[in-house]
Amino acid sequence: MARGLVVSGLLAAMTLAPATAQAPSNVSELPGGAKWTSDMPAKWNGTLLVWSRGYSNRAGRPESAPESVKADLLARGYAMVGSDYGSAGWALAEAVPAQRAAISAFSARHGKPRRVIGFGNSMGGLVTTALAEQSRPVIDGGIAFCASIGGSLGMMNMALDGAHAFRTLVAPDKGIAVVGIADDRTNGEKVSKALAEAMRSDEGRARVMLAGVLAGIPGWTTAGKPAPDMSDTQAQVDEIARAFVMGVFLPRAEQELRAGQGYSWNTGVDYRRQLALSGRRSEVAALYAKAGLNLDADLARLNQAPRIAPQPKAVAYMRANYTPSARPRVPLLAVQAIGDGATSPSMQLAYEQAAPRKTFASLWVPQAGHCNFTAAQVVASIRYIEARLDNGRWPARPEGFVAHRPAPMLRPCWRGGSCR
Repeated sequence: MARGLVVSGLLAAMTLAPATAQAPSNVSELPGGAKWTSDMPAKWNGTLLVWSRGYSNRAGRPESAPESVKADLLARGYAMVGSDYGSAGWALAEAVPAQRAAISAFSARHGKPRRVIGFGNSMGGLVTTALAEQSRPVIDGGIAFCASIGGSLGMMNMALDGAHAFRTLVAPDKGIAVVGIADDRTNGEKVSKALAEAMRSDEGRARVMLAGVLAGIPGWTTAGKPAPDMSDTQAQVDEIARAFVMGVFLPRAEQELRAGQGYSWNTGVDYRRQLALSGRRSEVAALYAKAGLNLDADLARLNQAPRIAPQPKAVAYMRANYTPSARPRVPLLAVQAIGDGATSPSMQLAYEQAAPRKTFASLWVPQAGHCNFTAAQVVASIRYIEARLDNGRWPARPEGFVAHRPAPMLRPCWRGGSCR
């Protein structure tokens, strides 16, 4: 496997929000200091779309929508608004009030919308989820695309499990950090080098597969490629490796700085049980058998290795910013690619299993890659949530979307509930 592939995954993880192709000219400042922008169609249909961007290590200029879909939405009569959150990084604490303020600023300038629909990608999908779960929501419905909808703690605990397995079994002496990371990029480069070396041996490939499964990475992650056959474990581990740095060693340093200390933990986790719960033990076992390795022995090593304990103050911060309740107050739709290696599809399944069916629905797209939806898919999703708002019930699945059930989320964690 070429080292450049995994390094490019790290770069994607550092900036998951695409840059705006053309800077908006109508940028204004909100009372809290964040900046906002909006776009109005020639003939407004009365619906305001509130765009929430994904994680980025720079705030950039505010976007009202992704450039790839903006012209299509304007032609259909939608107005759009969005803010820069007033901050880069894991800006949930700033993003939610900034987006609420942007809606108010839009209404003051252009008039009160008939309907407000939030939509966002990746971390922005979690921002949209937070807006939908507020006790007094300012949106009428929301769409979480390719979202970190499992929340900050569950997502990062699952990533920690994969990182723990990789460091313990593959690279115990490579200086790789799993928490307390001084610089994500430098740490990711160490992971990338160790990963490329591991993928050249049967033993390394088997252990990469185990780490990827524990982290929730699906066995299909490459955009533009067909999904591997379920029996083709060699192709699946290649797919996991392509997304490994991006999906397991997620940007953590900035989050830890915000939280004040480490917020992830793996105390009390039984990795033998986790692998059994994944539903993917047979795939891992097949690679272990080919490599002549003892899977039970490696699971025992993981269970005996030193653990990372939770830091209560940091956990409290990440619960607040943001761990979902899975109780949206307005209809919420989640849209995910089957083969997303950055935000595990297992998180959408977990939310679906925990949320009331009346207020939550999932759509699955038969493709791989992170947040690479077409304008047609975005429009179809907006029309789907509009039909729910109009009729009070979820409509039939639109054309182009499929039924799907991913592997379960292994470290679910909900606001007001327990964390596994």
